[in-house]
Amino acid sequence: MPPKTSTVPAEMGPALWGCLLLWRFLISATQAAYPGIKARVTQRALDYGVRAGMEMMEQMVKEKHISDLKGSETLEFLKIDYVNYNFSNIKINAFSFPNTSLAFVPGVGIRVLTNHGTANISTNWEVRATLFHDAGGADLFLSGVYFTGVIILTQNALGHPALKLQDCYAQVSHAHVSFVGDLSTLYNTFAEPMEKPILRNLNAMLCPIISEEAEVLNANLSSLEVLTKIDNFTLLDYSLISPPEITEHYLDLNLKGVFYPLEDLTDPLFSPEPFELPERSDSMLYIGISEHFFRSASFAHFTAGAFSVTLSTKEISNHLIQNSQVIGNVLSRIMDLYILFQPLMLRIMATEPPVVRLQPGNFSLDIPASAVLFTQPQNATEMEPIVSMDFVASTSVGLAILGQRLICSLSLNRA
Repeated sequence: MPPKTSTVPAEMGPALWGCLLLWRFLISATQAAYPGIKARVTQRALDYGVRAGMEMMEQMVKEKHISDLKGSETLEFLKIDYVNYNFSNIKINAFSFPNTSLAFVPGVGIRVLTNHGTANISTNWEVRATLFHDAGGADLFLSGVYFTGVIILTQNALGHPALKLQDCYAQVSHAHVSFVGDLSTLYNTFAEPMEKPILRNLNAMLCPIISEEAEVLNANLSSLEVLTKIDNFTLLDYSLISPPEITEHYLDLNLKGVFYPLEDLTDPLFSPEPFELPERSDSMLYIGISEHFFRSASFAHFTAGAFSVTLSTKEISNHLIQNSQVIGNVLSRIMDLYILFQPLMLRIMATEPPVVRLQPGNFSLDIPASAVLFTQPQNATEMEPIVSMDFVASTSVGLAILGQRLICSLSLNRA
């Protein structure tokens, strides 16, 4: 009598496939819910960024290409109804923003505020009217520069950080023009009435220029690599899994923090556990790494075959026999039993992914492994195993911070 076989009715097939797909989706969603790495940026980091960034910003501003300022005005003081002007080759030679601050806007982004700024600008000018045409150079001194805006921080679909500028308001209170050239004395006599239209047009240009720079920065952020090759076996995904979390005192970034084998970007079956950074903001930067980060690194390296090493006779002699009492003694006795000129080969490999456990102040690493010793008898073409053993190597790593250094102490618990 043939054995009974269970069958699934045809009408149940689509339902079962749907359940399996839903189950897989729920697993993926659960894995993406918690980060493997958390990074916190505090107000102290923003304050430092203002100081350190001014020098870099000055260099960027000096190299910035500023579009020509063109327009037409009625110069009543010269009784000229219509004159076309063009300021070209505009260069910012120096600027100062002594009162600049960055502050977190909870749930939104970072507010930028600067006032009492000054700038020295050089430019070429040209004017055309019905009865005359002239050109020359000029220096423009701006004072009372004020700017405020909110940088909204979020993420794009690929997990890159993204930003946009909101509530931009920029104004220059005063502008002083000093003409240079053969007729500079004459033009400087009429400089003050010309400063008003220059100031009006300049204020209209500021927020569009700043918004354009914000878009350039956002494009650069979108091109950042969030999947990086770590070694010859693995990749690390540190993309954002959620928009930045912003409070009054700090900004938290939730990064995926998962390792993958080079040829397989499938998420591991185990899921990350939630963890929180301590409620502190007295340092500029805090980084938290979860057990899931190390577990995925172990699993990815094991899957890619990284935990396997083969040693030749010379390497066995130089390293294991001289540096390991337990394994070295065993190998010495084995080698005494065989003719030493016969080639030996030792293969050590992990049989399961190493297990990492995090504890306060230290972490432990358990490596289930096996070791097989091979030799090649005379007149043989292949290596033959002569002894094998399974073992678990257990290691503890203690962590301590002394000054600005992270000190690690390694101890072998058992092998």
